[in-house]
Amino acid sequence: MGGFVLAFPFIFFQIWSFVKPGLKQNEKGIAGGIVIYVSILFFLGITFGYFIVAPLCVQFFGNYVISDVIKNNFTISSYLGLVLSTIFYTGLLFLLPVVSYLFTKLGVVSSDFLKKYRKHAIIGILILSALITPPDLISQVIVGIPIVLLYEVGIFVSKRVEKKSKNP
Repeated sequence: MGGFVLAFPFIFFQIWSFVKPGLKQNEKGIAGGIVIYVSILFFLGITFGYFIVAPLCVQFFGNYVISDVIKNNFTISSYLGLVLSTIFYTGLLFLLPVVSYLFTKLGVVSSDFLKKYRKHAIIGILILSALITPPDLISQVIVGIPIVLLYEVGIFVSKRVEKKSKNP
């Protein structure tokens, strides 16, 4: 998993190099510089997950006690599985502005659509953050707030894309 994270820019570049020849000329222009933006956002998400989310998850599960009779029995594989999955999925969630950019460029969504369904998106974000964090409200909110901010950045990016499309 560490190798995948370190090689992510190269892997994404290879995937993009495979997909790019199949696109039409106007579709190729839509995603100019996508490898750089995806890599930066992914590494920001990985960093956030490593320094903020993973310690919260480990602390929560380390202190979680059902009763005095039942003992927590942690293994290194369960610890690494928790940390790696938390960090990886947080990195993927940080790609939200790129997704909104691409969907706006392709005409699938608009900034008005994103604004209209903002409440639904926040509920979805909280559900996703509940899936990647322990069942703790504080860690769920700590993960949810940056993703909601990234959703707002996605709305801003969508507005800029629409503005550029109207004024070529």
